[in-house]
Amino acid sequence: MVLYFLPACTFTKAGCPKPNKTNPIEPVYPISTNGELFPWAQLRLPQSIKPLSYDLTLNPDLDKMTFTGRTVINMSILHSTNRIVFHGANLSITKATFMLGDGQASDVTVLEYKPRQQLAVNFSEELKAGQYCVLTMEYSANFSNTYDGFYNSSYIDKDGNKRVLAATQFEPLSARKAFPCFDEPAFKATFLIKISRKKTYMTLSNMPKAKSTNLSNGLVQDEFEKTSVNMSTYLVAFIVANFTSITKNVSGTQVGLVSVYSVPEKIGHTEYALTITSKLLEFYNNFFDINYPLKKLDLVAIPDFLAGAMENWGLITFRETTLLVGNESSLLEKQVVASVIAHELAHQWFGNLVTMRWWNDLWLNEGFATYMEYMSLQEVSPDLETVLRFRALDKDALSSSHAVSTDVNTTEQVEEMFDSVSYEKGASILLMLNASFPGDQQFRKGIIEYLKQFSGLNTDTDDLWNSLTQVCICGVYFIYSPSYPQTDKPTHHMNVSQMMTSWTSQKGFPLVTVNLMGNQVTLTQEHFLLTSDNTTHTSSLWNIPVTYVNDSCSLAPECRQVFTLKNKSDTFKLSKNVTWLKLNYKSTGFYIVDYGKDGWSALTEALSKNVSVLTHEDRASLIHNIFALSRYQSLLIVLNLQKYFSLETETSPVMEALLQLNNIYRQLEKRQESNLNFIRGTFRDLIANQTWDKEENVSKQELRSALLEMACSLNDENCTHQATSLFKKYKDSNGTIRIPGDLQQTVFTVAGQSDETWDTLFNMYVHATYDSEKRKMLKGLASTQNPQRLVQILSSGLRGSLIQTQELPLIISTMCQSFAGCLFAWDFIQENWDRLIEKFPIGSFAIQTIIKSVTSQSSTQAQLNKVQAFFSGLKERGSQMRSVQEALETIKLNRDWMDRNLPTLRRWL
Repeated sequence: MVLYFLPACTFTKAGCPKPNKTNPIEPVYPISTNGELFPWAQLRLPQSIKPLSYDLTLNPDLDKMTFTGRTVINMSILHSTNRIVFHGANLSITKATFMLGDGQASDVTVLEYKPRQQLAVNFSEELKAGQYCVLTMEYSANFSNTYDGFYNSSYIDKDGNKRVLAATQFEPLSARKAFPCFDEPAFKATFLIKISRKKTYMTLSNMPKAKSTNLSNGLVQDEFEKTSVNMSTYLVAFIVANFTSITKNVSGTQVGLVSVYSVPEKIGHTEYALTITSKLLEFYNNFFDINYPLKKLDLVAIPDFLAGAMENWGLITFRETTLLVGNESSLLEKQVVASVIAHELAHQWFGNLVTMRWWNDLWLNEGFATYMEYMSLQEVSPDLETVLRFRALDKDALSSSHAVSTDVNTTEQVEEMFDSVSYEKGASILLMLNASFPGDQQFRKGIIEYLKQFSGLNTDTDDLWNSLTQVCICGVYFIYSPSYPQTDKPTHHMNVSQMMTSWTSQKGFPLVTVNLMGNQVTLTQEHFLLTSDNTTHTSSLWNIPVTYVNDSCSLAPECRQVFTLKNKSDTFKLSKNVTWLKLNYKSTGFYIVDYGKDGWSALTEALSKNVSVLTHEDRASLIHNIFALSRYQSLLIVLNLQKYFSLETETSPVMEALLQLNNIYRQLEKRQESNLNFIRGTFRDLIANQTWDKEENVSKQELRSALLEMACSLNDENCTHQATSLFKKYKDSNGTIRIPGDLQQTVFTVAGQSDETWDTLFNMYVHATYDSEKRKMLKGLASTQNPQRLVQILSSGLRGSLIQTQELPLIISTMCQSFAGCLFAWDFIQENWDRLIEKFPIGSFAIQTIIKSVTSQSSTQAQLNKVQAFFSGLKERGSQMRSVQEALETIKLNRDWMDRNLPTLRRWL
């Protein structure tokens, strides 16, 4: 203690090094708010105490926007200690008592260290391993004014009255804002929750309601059953509102009750969610061979909700736009709802039943849920077409990317883990692994083994690989080729961990280069890294299950051959000479391919003769790969492949081509080069073939929507005329004539371009109750070029008055599709940064989206300088975010690409 206060030394584990301004030294024990030493100096809690159960009593006051609470934590002492350290944020502890074993409860002092949102109790006598104890705390707090913790929300009812409610969002680090707790995933416990309310309200929580008691103050206290499973704190949830619901009995749950809740005015939009949930729940019960363990499952649409949805066990919460659709909604709109529900239901097993030990392995939750989202819908609702996209590859090609499983040492880093690497890359490597297994059941058997072995526990990545290795018997099929008869394959155990560690422990992915000489194939791998200084990580190697087809057999699954590339380079022989090879069959592998000049020419020629010579997934991957390679190769290869684009009619390759070409066009526009308009001509015939009537096929809806949005944004005269006419009919009918769901965005975006129809559209938006339609109206409003309108919509979103603040990321990303809009958005972000990070946590997906939106299409040195200057000046208010490093890297890459290719592009056009 004396040493600590000696002025010559800031005492650390490393001794007494001299502090400096750039690397300030943090003392072992920081100072609590009351001036005492706080007995812990790490982000993660000590492992000496294990919470067993929580008894929570909450008394929310929706008039004063405050709540009081009482938390009783029963704990087991695992290792002798003289302190208990746990979490709490923005809670005013008014009384705390501690009881050891069956002894007397005594008052204790709760210390607080705000920078890490930690609380602690010190003891003069050591608590012994094996003892049990109880900590009881009473406290008060304000409702959170952001979208996490225990926060208030509101909506306007059909009579124009403001209705107030309270809801929770605890993932990743916000249960501590509602009650004192051990707020890390590994500290699982049971929860018994009681909530008081006015008689005009109802309450919901993870478990069914056990009883309601009238209190002397005129309120009602609802008590919920104790959770029948151990849960991580981030999965606890409760709601106080006046919602209504529809309910259905579903087999496979203990009592089979599934309910969908919404505000009363929107109960008519809940039927589809209930239907698809029932189907998915039955599918997951069968697929995982483990029944959903709770007595009920509620899905609740919250008016103010930042995330798309949250998988709270037994009480899944959603944005209204991701849960509510009407009977007249298009299949494309229903696909959005079905995908989100499928994702959150998968979490009831992956994440809830088996939970990652720490946020560094978030992909075990999100990668699996994303993978199951796509896979389950193919089984349950095949009319909804879902495909994994290529955006995770784009992010992972940056040097600022991160490994799937990576160190997480700050709260900002926890927030930043919720990105496309954890979700889409995680799902993609699972897809690749599944495709590598012989048969279609081995992978399933492995994940069932994993779920059963670790049910109710916490895991890390190695636990998953070990479970999969235990059930996998693989043969020469995996090592070289599937052409051996099933009965003739020698078998051996496949070491899944050995194969997959290369995909989770290092960032990035491989570029596989093909050299075809007659029947001899040489494959070479290297780290595909889009750094402007052309540095590569030559030491990075992946265990790659390279799949391939050739010109003699290229479509059916039986055509697929497999070669495992483990080394820097390897060679194998085909059974005969071929004209071309296409690697990464149906894009199931997480890598890209360079075929060399001759290989690309052969593939381009083949597609020009017969576009159907490859599957649509393979054609989409060729388009993605060639544009990725154009970052450091000649643009002429891209321009040659583009010759075939006009023959393309399938959704996935057209969508990928549109995205890539639009990205180039938007960069040109921001350089005042928008006269180089080449997209419309490429797809002129396909655009002309699109109708404006109702379309039943979801794939065609997606294609039509993308094509017409693009055509109208480029001022195609026929497109804008049709959209304007359709909007007029919609307006004149007072909304009774429906615009087909897949055409709404195009129509509303065109309406947002003129001042007269903008005002009409804004009035429609304010009064609309149809959520998916309302969001499309908002995007239409945000696409205006009128400076006054842009300021109006941004200001309204920031205030949260007529436009909810949760929609600001959407507004900004929409505005940044145009040059003028992006200028206004950039100024707005600079002026209002502190208010934005009050609403959206630093590092959160919302902040990531905002930063990417205003920077991803910048490509000049002047733009780079402005972005760098702003973010470097933020210091602890966001300068160290990974998304900032990605933004700066992306602008440099765009700059270099434009400097290198703009002359070629001008000549070609």
